[in-house]
Amino acid sequence: MNTKHEHKILNPRFLETVADTPGVYLMINKNSKIIYVGKARNLRKRLASYARFQGMEHSKTRAMVAQIEKIETILTRTEKEALILEASLIKKHHPKYNIILRDDKNYPYIKVTVHESWPRVLMARRKAKDKAKYFGPYSSVGAMWATIKLLHSLFPLRRCKGKEVKKRSRPCINFQMKRCLAPCVGKADTFVYEELVKDVILVLEGRNAEFARKLKDKMHKAVAGLCFEEAAIYRDQLSALEKTLEKQFVASSKSQHIDVFGFIRKGASVAISVITVRHGKVLGQRVFYFAEPIGEDPEILSECLKRYYEDLEIQAREVIFSFLPDDSALLVQWLSEIRQASVIFKVPERGNKRRLIDMAEANARQAFAEREKREKNWQELSLTLVKKLALTGIPHRIECLDISNISGKQAVGSLVCFMDGEKSSKNYRHFKIKTVAGPDDYRMMAEVIERRVRRGIKEDNLPDLFMVDGGKGQLNVALNQFRQFGLEHKVELVGIAKERGEEGEKLYRPGRKNPIILPRHSSVLLLLMRIRDESHRYGVTFHRKLRHKSSFASELDMIPGVGPGRKKKLLRYFGSLKEVKNASVSELAKIPGIGQELARNIQYFFHQGG
Repeated sequence: MNTKHEHKILNPRFLETVADTPGVYLMINKNSKIIYVGKARNLRKRLASYARFQGMEHSKTRAMVAQIEKIETILTRTEKEALILEASLIKKHHPKYNIILRDDKNYPYIKVTVHESWPRVLMARRKAKDKAKYFGPYSSVGAMWATIKLLHSLFPLRRCKGKEVKKRSRPCINFQMKRCLAPCVGKADTFVYEELVKDVILVLEGRNAEFARKLKDKMHKAVAGLCFEEAAIYRDQLSALEKTLEKQFVASSKSQHIDVFGFIRKGASVAISVITVRHGKVLGQRVFYFAEPIGEDPEILSECLKRYYEDLEIQAREVIFSFLPDDSALLVQWLSEIRQASVIFKVPERGNKRRLIDMAEANARQAFAEREKREKNWQELSLTLVKKLALTGIPHRIECLDISNISGKQAVGSLVCFMDGEKSSKNYRHFKIKTVAGPDDYRMMAEVIERRVRRGIKEDNLPDLFMVDGGKGQLNVALNQFRQFGLEHKVELVGIAKERGEEGEKLYRPGRKNPIILPRHSSVLLLLMRIRDESHRYGVTFHRKLRHKSSFASELDMIPGVGPGRKKKLLRYFGSLKEVKNASVSELAKIPGIGQELARNIQYFFHQGG
């Protein structure tokens, strides 16, 4: 059982109270926020290393140690227990100084909905806990769509939306084109459909050669049985599959399942590339960049490995590196238990596996090159931004506010954030308007800005430049709100507006009578327009969801005891709200989960109490 202790600061007296056993430690700042979570086989020794730390003045570790107000320790029975607890706490609290795996792109997955009666193949932006099978992530969106296109051409699975197949009087055009078995009209054989789904999974797992053998066997059997049309279909499928096989890079022997970690350090920064090899073929790669991670290289690699596999279904039999991560033996044990089969760590010095390491390291170096190019572009653009808008400093954090509403209804404030010229989606926020009734954009804007400023002061994350979509009126509203908090000289403000009857955008700044008008091709104007348009997109998308949710609201939502699940059952059973209203108590009670008492309440609501 875990035992929790709290300690104040890193000093010798404090260290005497720390147990020399396995456990987890949580570093907490003066705002009671957890800033770092770590695990140790010996808590006292690990925390003593922080007490003795003498790093560079501006190093990230030194900055973290300076913020520590208190430390909580949780004792565990074993080091493996500590490893699992550490992962759970990092996932829960997202501490500022821990390694959190975020790459530069949101890589998609291919999802096979094996939990549905008639499974589908589709693209998914992220993994959900829905019992479906996910493959990826795919670093190339083009390759992902090419794979889905291939699967659709090889396997006639349904493509219609919805978890359940809606009954139709006649099948859609995909059936006529022989691209669907039409379960919607009862034409599909369950056994045949299940076999197709198994073959889809074979291909997505990289077992293309195995599937190709199955196709050849089917083709030969069809020819032997004089079923030449059927044989021609198998021949075309085989041809399409072989074209795909030709494009795949062969990395090693067919039986090998390998994950390759390439580690490159430049100064304080680290890039780690992970290449996935399945059945001897490279299926994809991801790159992670860390500006100034805490710890020595083996510790950083170990931390990355833990974050990478905690949400991933490990399939690799081997994981290879240019050097071993910290806690290798413990990580091997942990991954072997997750995989339910042995996992091996290796550091190859020659041969195909060494070439895979070289490839992964080349990808990591490329990440540095791309980042350096972006940073150089931002340096040039930021200096131009300062000059054109007469700012007092480089705006590393730019935020833009957009207000969305329809005649004052379902009003929402949408705030987007850009860091050094790039989207920072984790800092996007929606604000539902609480204090303003009716269409009054100025008061809505004032409410949202006040709430944002209060939170910014508390969390110490105010923007350098705050944008509003509008002219002088909107800018003055923002200025008044920041002035209330004495921040009018700390946070720069700008309004961006498209004047009616005129082309182009006008930029408004406090204390300046006339707007700033920049050429349409100006890099500064294009950046500000991009940020403004992103705030529109973010606001409109959320507002659309609210309207959609509102339009699908039902009188059933007003009945106590009828939640989303029971509502769905009622509408599915009776077909419409009208039929639910006309149903008798006995008819309502037949539905699983309703019962006599709730059935009486439903009928009473519609016929007497509604």
